[in-house]
Amino acid sequence: MKCVDLQAAASLHANRAQMQTRHANDAEMFMPGESGSARFPYRMTTSAPTPHLFANVLARVHAICNDLIAEGLLPAGIDLSRIVVEPTKDASHGDMATNAAMVLAKEAKAKPRDLADAIAAKLRADDLITSVDVAGPGFINLTLKTSVWADALRAVLRDGDAYGRSAIGAGEKVNVEYVSANPTGPMHVGHCRGAVFGDALASLLDIAGYDVTREYYINDAGAQVDVLGRSAHLRYREALGEDIGEIPEGLYPGDYLKPVGQALAAEHGAALKGMSEEQWLPITRARAIEMMMEMIKGDLAALNISHEVFFSERSLITGTTDQVGATIDFLRSKGDVYEGRLPPPKGKPVDDYEDRDQTLFRATAYGDDVDRPLLKSNGGYTYFASDIAYHKTKVDRGFHNMVDVWGADHGGYIKRVQAAIKAVTDGKGELDVKIVQLVKLLRNGEPVKMSKRSGDFVTLREVVDEVGSDAVRFMMLFRKNDSVLDFDLAKVVEQNSNNPVYYAQYGHARGHSIFRNARDQVPEMAGLPLDTEERTAYLRDARLERLDDPTELGLMRLLAVYPRTIEAAALAHEPHRIAFYLYELASEFHAHWNRGGPGNSPNLRFIMPDDAELTKARLALVQGIVSVIRSGLAVLGVSAPDEMR
Repeated sequence: MKCVDLQAAASLHANRAQMQTRHANDAEMFMPGESGSARFPYRMTTSAPTPHLFANVLARVHAICNDLIAEGLLPAGIDLSRIVVEPTKDASHGDMATNAAMVLAKEAKAKPRDLADAIAAKLRADDLITSVDVAGPGFINLTLKTSVWADALRAVLRDGDAYGRSAIGAGEKVNVEYVSANPTGPMHVGHCRGAVFGDALASLLDIAGYDVTREYYINDAGAQVDVLGRSAHLRYREALGEDIGEIPEGLYPGDYLKPVGQALAAEHGAALKGMSEEQWLPITRARAIEMMMEMIKGDLAALNISHEVFFSERSLITGTTDQVGATIDFLRSKGDVYEGRLPPPKGKPVDDYEDRDQTLFRATAYGDDVDRPLLKSNGGYTYFASDIAYHKTKVDRGFHNMVDVWGADHGGYIKRVQAAIKAVTDGKGELDVKIVQLVKLLRNGEPVKMSKRSGDFVTLREVVDEVGSDAVRFMMLFRKNDSVLDFDLAKVVEQNSNNPVYYAQYGHARGHSIFRNARDQVPEMAGLPLDTEERTAYLRDARLERLDDPTELGLMRLLAVYPRTIEAAALAHEPHRIAFYLYELASEFHAHWNRGGPGNSPNLRFIMPDDAELTKARLALVQGIVSVIRSGLAVLGVSAPDEMR
């Protein structure tokens, strides 16, 4: 994903120190359809997003560097793009840090510490900054004025549902391909994780300003769909009254194919029984694929997931143009396809190795380990050849920025497809492959038994029906995508702080309960609107300088980090960062609420019946919190309830 401005580059390094500690293991490792705006209901396109606090401070650092260029302390044309402004990892070191001196020193032929001192001297005169310290070899730590955090809260109240929306994508087209499960049966819990990850990533890129297309690649041209067609024919014979006995090994055994057999019997009667396999297989295969895709779309809809494009693999070779052959010819014209013999593989055997002269893609010229076959010994195309042609259609449709979400067993396939993208785009296209690791389905710590309906796995629909879409989506994103996920059906419905989705949603509901209680307990708050937009406008003139408790300031700091977290997560293609952030924000909110609870500090309560001004300021803080929680949950595709019982 290319950076379109300097703050975007800076955002790659975003991460809250507390979340790094709390999730250290994860940090080492989470056909026409709906439009992007329909998926993210808080999209506001009437004006460009307001630059957030970190972008503001980064711009000030750049201005200082430009001053140093004018003064001759930095060379003209020096690259400022690697400068970042990020939260400090330790709060005792200040609020923000910049690496400006560290990344500029070599090109400036200066000592990092000396350059840091020059930058720090100018930063000390900035009206946002209280103190500046140079640490270690040249890191610059900044402590901001307390008023900055109140201004950050004012930005939330001013921007409303647009707060956090970014322009870093600059409308660039991005294709996100995810799920792409073989159309041979219902979705299982493993597919579920890739589906949720891809959908949340698409929403994240949308809020970051990209033009996103969600795509599903239907693998309907391989041997597995022939097996599906034969399995459907067996169920067809069963629907006609034949005793088919045990399902033969090698065919799909699940009961989900019975309706396919019944449909074929209703449509064709006994006619298919009189045909040869060569005649009936295309019929049963096509009908089975159609019905399986209807089932898959229904499974995805249970998770509120839909795609704009469903692309058929078979269409690559059955249309007016053989697109696979045309792609091979295109690569051959560039010198990237040749006839040759591959050396025997070293180490463990390679599945597609054949000791013969064959048509090869020059993958090693683009970073792969070996060149790759494009034709089988029988003259048919390899799966890889079809994959190149498919990705070339994305490029031809205007996508030079592509993300593929694959299962855990496809890691070894990444280099060759990325090499193909480089070849067909002359190095101008980018493909980021995100691997989603396995899901271990548990109940109270014990493995869940397989599904009778599917034959050998637990279906996505069964899981969603039991615990709900919100729990599934949030918990599938509460680990980094390339770490194995333990999903405990019992624990994800618990109503306590150990259940992250409950805690995040409860933060939103708790905020709304505070608003309702304020109307009843503070006479001056009787007119507090319950409508979110009206209430936000009502609270904009609150005296936020009254919010001076350290935990109140800490919550406002967290709100200030949200837009930057969005940018960082979008650029890194890591939606789990939003789940982590929401859990931290909700946890800090709940902890602050408890501090003002019975037996603690009554002066910290959100509602102060004898001080309407302070109550209004604290309600403004609550509004900022619930707005950001709602926004973040929407990115993840999770609901934000106003009440929880």
